[in-house]
Amino acid sequence: MKTFDYIKANSLDEAGAILAASANGAIHSGGTDLMGCLRDRIWMEDVDVVVSVASIEELKHIRKDGDALKIGAMTTLADIAASALVKESCRMLAQAAQATASPQLRNVGTIAGNICQENRCWYYRYSYRIGGIIECIRKGGKKCLAVGGDHRYHSIFGAVNRCVAVNPSDTAPALVAADATIATTKRNISAREFFTGENGKSSTVLEKGEIVKEISVPLSGDGVRSAFKKVALRKSIDFAIISCAAQIALSGGRVENATICLGGVHVNPRPMDEAAGVLKGEALSDELIECAANVALEGAKPLKGNRYKVQIAKAIILDTLSDCIL
Repeated sequence: MKTFDYIKANSLDEAGAILAASANGAIHSGGTDLMGCLRDRIWMEDVDVVVSVASIEELKHIRKDGDALKIGAMTTLADIAASALVKESCRMLAQAAQATASPQLRNVGTIAGNICQENRCWYYRYSYRIGGIIECIRKGGKKCLAVGGDHRYHSIFGAVNRCVAVNPSDTAPALVAADATIATTKRNISAREFFTGENGKSSTVLEKGEIVKEISVPLSGDGVRSAFKKVALRKSIDFAIISCAAQIALSGGRVENATICLGGVHVNPRPMDEAAGVLKGEALSDELIECAANVALEGAKPLKGNRYKVQIAKAIILDTLSDCIL
């Protein structure tokens, strides 16, 4: 690991100023992703300063505020998973937090860290300690090495800037499906617009010096049900092969509104609007849910080695939607 300055910020303004003035700074909250990136030196540019926001108490909270649930950026995944308020207001988010990593990591990892973590690809994350940095397309190289190599866990919906790495966040699909808003030190960003494959190493639209402050999730009304499901090799710790978050609003026995979002299938969390549209105005049935799952995967473009993920994605949509109506 290269040496860097470590600064404990006392306020968000101070943290933002330090990051803005640095050549290549990084923010530290729980550090469960950051420390691996630093240790393995996966980036082309070495980090010169790491700014800790761990002691800023205003970033740690779960509370109702009007018609929204407000969650501070430094709130741990364990606290979110255990919160009766989150379970009542947005069940799928509590389930997603509970499904993330191991108990030890959930006790340290934060909601902001989970949505801001680097995308997953073993070529992009190839450790410097093994054989030096691999210059894949995401690092400014000439091609995506996964396309012609081992891509068994990569995107089944094509590339963004020729990269087929996938977004690994478990909470991201739930926040997208819930129509959450992410408040930063500069602006409010819809969860749908927060993630991007356009910024090189970054998986978000955050600008230099911009820090996540709080996440606002609309409170669920009467008749609104949600669920989150995840398929991973090892349930206790692994990143999702496929994950799914869904929310359904029922009125008079019919679907008034619905949202579905897949994780682990694309560079960004993948909203399934056409599939959700199949459900609207209809009475839920096994046949309707299966139709929605088929519509969701009509635009899939799997690579040779990850075609199996299409069938898993269909199955997990079926399971998630079924869980919403139990």
